Amino acid sequence: MAKRAARGSGAPPGEDFSFVSPLVKYLLFFFNLVFWMISMVMVAVGVYARLMKHAEAALACLAVDPAVLLILIGVLMFFVTFCGCIGSLRENICLLQTFSVCLTVIFLLQLAAGILGFIFSDKARGKVSEIVNNAIVHYRDDLDLQNLIDFGQREFSCCGGVSYKDWSQNMYFNCTAHNPSRERCSVPYSCCLPDHDQSVINTLCGRGMQALGYLEASEFVYTHGCIDKLVNWIHSNLFLLGGVALGLAVPQLIGVLLSQLLVSQIRDQVRLQLYNQQHRADPWY
Repeated sequence: MAKRAARGSGAPPGEDFSFVSPLVKYLLFFFNLVFWMISMVMVAVGVYARLMKHAEAALACLAVDPAVLLILIGVLMFFVTFCGCIGSLRENICLLQTFSVCLTVIFLLQLAAGILGFIFSDKARGKVSEIVNNAIVHYRDDLDLQNLIDFGQREFSCCGGVSYKDWSQNMYFNCTAHNPSRERCSVPYSCCLPDHDQSVINTLCGRGMQALGYLEASEFVYTHGCIDKLVNWIHSNLFLLGGVALGLAVPQLIGVLLSQLLVSQIRDQVRLQLYNQQHRADPWY
């Protein structure tokens, strides 16, 4: 009777009781598992893209290589989601805290980048111009970069950074008299005005366009640069960009919330186990 009384409403839960919610545990696990698999695909695609390039070209444009960016993001995601997967499955507080801290830091960096980019818009514009000019210089060195630039110029109906004559920064399109390239004074075909009647893309439509004036060239190619087009597009789609930013932030915040909730439950479970061990020898327990 005394033993039953000790196990009344004021007694702690038995050893078969667990504070850790299976719902929280496995929800966090599968949440991380999905992004872990995505990260492995990103790394695999990025590594494959790098290996398929010539070594000289790959080293020359390393700073603007989309494959490198894909690998870096994939490796970061792999590490963070690995901590989340194993930490939730093994109920490891250290890994869960690492996962939570990494997500928090990434979220704060994204927030800081957005705020600083808005406040220092002129400096951000200058940095974008630097990246675009660097990409123009290495246009022929990297097929992935070339396809990315062509896609951007077609989508934004633009050519070059500030104007179509920025393509003189590229050694193949340089418009100086001593340039022996057959593409001298040309621009990429993605700068050309669309011709819906042609069935085959004319990749030579931009030949000699840099030697023409703005008005004359505007009849054949886009003369406005992509930087101004990009800035105008951002101003016109602030709500869309805000929605994308929110869509990226929500999974991060959910991950932090679930991990901290699971850590709290694990700590409660550890305290319960310690309590049970200390009172196991008590004959009245």
